[in-house]
Amino acid sequence: MQKSNFSFTQLTWISIGLRLIFLFSLPILSQDFYRFIWDGRMLAEGISPYLFTPKQIMEQNPDLIQQSQELVNGMQDLNASHYSNYPPVSQWIYFLAAKLAPNSIIGAAVVMRVVLILADIGIIFIGKKILQHFQLPVKNIFWFALNPLIILELTGNLHFEGIMLFLVLLTIYLLIQFKWIFSALFFGLSVATKLLPLVLLPVFYQFFKNKNKDAGLFSTKQFFQFSCYSLLSISVFILSFWGLAEEDFISHFTESIGLWFGTFEFNASFYYLFRWVGFQLVGWNTIETLSKILAVLIFIFVIWLAFFTTSKKGKNVFVSLVFAASFYLFFSTTVHPWYLATPLLLSVFTQFRFVVVWSFLVMLSYAAYQQKIYQENLWLVALEYLIVLSYLAYELFYKKSKIKLA
Repeated sequence: MQKSNFSFTQLTWISIGLRLIFLFSLPILSQDFYRFIWDGRMLAEGISPYLFTPKQIMEQNPDLIQQSQELVNGMQDLNASHYSNYPPVSQWIYFLAAKLAPNSIIGAAVVMRVVLILADIGIIFIGKKILQHFQLPVKNIFWFALNPLIILELTGNLHFEGIMLFLVLLTIYLLIQFKWIFSALFFGLSVATKLLPLVLLPVFYQFFKNKNKDAGLFSTKQFFQFSCYSLLSISVFILSFWGLAEEDFISHFTESIGLWFGTFEFNASFYYLFRWVGFQLVGWNTIETLSKILAVLIFIFVIWLAFFTTSKKGKNVFVSLVFAASFYLFFSTTVHPWYLATPLLLSVFTQFRFVVVWSFLVMLSYAAYQQKIYQENLWLVALEYLIVLSYLAYELFYKKSKIKLA
């Protein structure tokens, strides 16, 4: 990307070609796609995937879902024991795969992969438009599109961050075009694909504030516009569950979401340090309390970024967005490699490259699966975050890429 004379079009075709390598393969670094196929086939049978766990279906009617035993074996016991936590837009794509490949696991994987590749193509071209708008090098988008982590995790392992990020970029492009209503609609759909964009929503206030740079910190008019924008976005998200939200839906969905924040632990950074302190103080794992405290810290930091940092130029909003997404991951209990897709894409519109470094080092987390019994090597986790945080400090204090306070 940096040394060659390849044109934007040539780099685009290279990006597509590298993704097509995986077209007819099954993921081996993730079992999630088995659950995706299961949920899609549940919908194809007219049953909401939020109402029953795969284990419950296997006990009550094992012949309801095609290849049910193979799918349950693939997703493994932990996934099969919980209700689905995947939002509706993702479910629609699972449903499409179920309709087009009702009896084939590889066929369903191919359908989902084609959709993900199309989303990545959309990211490349919308990203180019945003880079042109802010007079940035258009080839920056290939920090994302050619990144091995993105190709492997999104296209190869069928994680739907690519679709969510396509919708987020479309949201931002419409925002900078002052098309608030359409932007809010697509943002609601992005949240209905993956919930992570909700963390970024407060920072979008800066796009409204930038429209009137002399309005001060809290312009009544701009804040009212942002409030309406947020309300419309959240309404779209809620309405996306139409037809899926039956009795016990809320308790089942929130129960599954809660597992990620109050039970699971993987490749965490600051959380592991706080957990160690907790063990020294009380003698047991304090994840239930810590996860709530860390959620409050993340909320406070994002609000500070949104309302108390300056952004004299629209492109500086991306710096706030990168740090909102990164701070969320730094203080999360679970950080799977594909979670980095969000800050990585947002970083291409800034001068920060610490997420690119992180996208390489995060692959060390797969060392936890070297043995049959899952076990993390905390020395490798420490090495990953020590290098990432050191490079971030270098960019902040030596490259003078600071966020200026209001």
